[in-house]
Amino acid sequence: MWAHPPWVGRFLSPGNRGRELEEYARWCNAVEGNTTFYAVPSERTIARWVEQAPIDFRFAFKVPRRITHELRLRGDDAIGALGEFLDAIEPLGERIGPVQLQLPPSFGPESTPTLRSFVARLPSEHRWAVELRHPGFFDGGAARRSIDRMLDDAGVGRVVLDTRPLYAASPQTDAALEERRTKPRLPVLTDVMGATPIVRVIGADDLDTTTAGLSAWSAQVAEWIAEGREPYVFVHQPENLESPRLARTFHDEVAAAVSDLEPLPTPLPVAPATEVLGQDSLF
Repeated sequence: MWAHPPWVGRFLSPGNRGRELEEYARWCNAVEGNTTFYAVPSERTIARWVEQAPIDFRFAFKVPRRITHELRLRGDDAIGALGEFLDAIEPLGERIGPVQLQLPPSFGPESTPTLRSFVARLPSEHRWAVELRHPGFFDGGAARRSIDRMLDDAGVGRVVLDTRPLYAASPQTDAALEERRTKPRLPVLTDVMGATPIVRVIGADDLDTTTAGLSAWSAQVAEWIAEGREPYVFVHQPENLESPRLARTFHDEVAAAVSDLEPLPTPLPVAPATEVLGQDSLF
């Protein structure tokens, strides 16, 4: 997200509704495009994003769930729907980062041939990353080895969903309980990550627990950068109160190990909010 009511007066200016992306892009240089999982953005929405996001900003979009969850990557219908989505976001140009295929927990090893067929038809002009959630891909068996070989051969990256911080502390809010309900507890595997590794760190209510879980990735991310990769790291909390600040703190930690890491832009001063504004629709 880039528009969140609790951020108004802290990370976003009051009275700037509809232009939150412009301000967010001075806090962070990428966003996880989760909204595209639910709907294809309109031409008008894309034009607004093009106008507000600087050219070096990156959107790591998820493909619509119609493709991954309803059609389950099968056949020409899935490829056709993917083409429509890519056509919609095309005006963003180089702002488009790795495109994510988040597969449902029910998409297991028996569906490997379907994934292989779909990956073989992915347009080469985009970078791709797959998020698997079925436990059968994480047990070290033949299914995991087969998927790793297939993605590595195709140059497709992986998405790591790191929920260790979420499960490291007892939930204190309904939001944390909901996160535990919807986010699986899976092993963290980094064997095959591709040119654009994506790490999603899911934090806890407790800020210190989230910070520690995020910091645990700094050495790995620095190593990926040294190898010439372009890693993407996103941090979530159950209520996402401090996510922009956490992201910048993590960037500083990586910069301490990577001397030529490009700095993040400087946020503009934000006046305190006198009232909480409603979140602007991303579409």
